[in-house]
Amino acid sequence: NSPVKIGIFAGTSPLSLRIGLRIASENKPMSVCTSSGTVGHSLSLGNSDAVCAVSESCSLADAAATSIGNHVKSKNDIQNAIDFGNKIEGITGLIIIMGDKIGVWGGLEIVPLDGKRG
Repeated sequence: NSPVKIGIFAGTSPLSLRIGLRIASENKPMSVCTSSGTVGHSLSLGNSDAVCAVSESCSLADAAATSIGNHVKSKNDIQNAIDFGNKIEGITGLIIIMGDKIGVWGGLEIVPLDGKRG
């Protein structure tokens, strides 16, 4: 029942693997799902480097990350996407990364990482 650190891979963003989430044991179980418009082969209608959605429900977190990510076309859209996402019932936290910009909502504990994989 130790805390867990989850790194956030955000492609070429300077924040990629430099920040993560710390999940305390009392907050488990928890699902963290990420969608990206710049990483991977999946279709995205947005341009975010990473949208992480947190929920007790894995399927909700996955669908929300994709939907919220579709709202991020530019860095100026990050706050509107946060506002959209925090209205989704069951979503307890959000992180949106685009380039050197980040938006965070919810009771998430953001921690620094060393930028290394593995």
